[in-house]
Amino acid sequence: MTDPLRIILHNRDTAPLTRRLSASFPQADFRECNSYEGLPALIESYRPQVVYSVRFAGTSGFPRDTLFGPNGPHWIANGGAGTDHFGQWDPEKVTVTNAAGVAANMMAEYVIGGFLHFTLDIPGLQTDKAARVWNARTVMPLAGTTLLIVGLGHTGRAVAARAKAFGMEVLGTRARRQAMDHIDEVHAADELPTLLPRADFIVISTPLIPATRGLIGAEEIAAMKLGVILADVSRGGVVDQSALHTALKAGHIAGAALDVFETEPLPDASPLWELANVIISPHCSSVYADWEKASFDLFLQNLGRWMRGEDLINIVDPARGY
Repeated sequence: MTDPLRIILHNRDTAPLTRRLSASFPQADFRECNSYEGLPALIESYRPQVVYSVRFAGTSGFPRDTLFGPNGPHWIANGGAGTDHFGQWDPEKVTVTNAAGVAANMMAEYVIGGFLHFTLDIPGLQTDKAARVWNARTVMPLAGTTLLIVGLGHTGRAVAARAKAFGMEVLGTRARRQAMDHIDEVHAADELPTLLPRADFIVISTPLIPATRGLIGAEEIAAMKLGVILADVSRGGVVDQSALHTALKAGHIAGAALDVFETEPLPDASPLWELANVIISPHCSSVYADWEKASFDLFLQNLGRWMRGEDLINIVDPARGY
């Protein structure tokens, strides 16, 4: 008789996950872990084959070494899209999947909402409302402007579809050039410097890997069009935060919707808090009412594939980071 598959569910609140796992796979043998600190001992004693894990308390303290240690699982299902907190691993020893695409539409709405916040001058309208002032203002259309998407993964493509609906010209970069729906020009990643001066709007949606760390630095920001509006939904470290602050304060970048930061939570002392032309959100552009359900749905689908010996969905290549 084959021993049941041993599974650990690692999240802040695993109760709803256990109910769904039991309903879908009544024979499943699983354990729950609701902290970073408790995972090493549980893995040592239980020796799971599969771990579903969410980075629910930030990167600091995340038990990465335990997951990829000698007693770690054969398959790690990352409940989010980004795997930068995993570092590098040997894909011959452990398979890592992610939930890329689960929150792409929500993140795209965040990006477009950030753009509209500035083009419709929402801050100015709110100021006038508070002062009870009827002040004539001019709004800016998205139609006819140019959007550059740095990273045409699930989120980048979702942004492109919405941008085309607004009548924007859409440029994008990806590792390998390939024609894609809703994108007027697809360029290789190394062509980014020639594209930056063309864009009225820029969205950063590339994963954080060694090749993208510091991708948008002072030189790249200087190459951007005066008055550009930027949205960053990638990972902290892709954009040089100090150079970004300088450009925002000087008005070279007219506005920015920032959902990711080099240090999270963003420290109280960060000068970004003081800038009126910045939207700061707590890495929540992918967090909507049903995102955890959608992520776990994908895990359950993959779990069935694993049990049947089929290829998994969303296997991450550690060399590429996605």
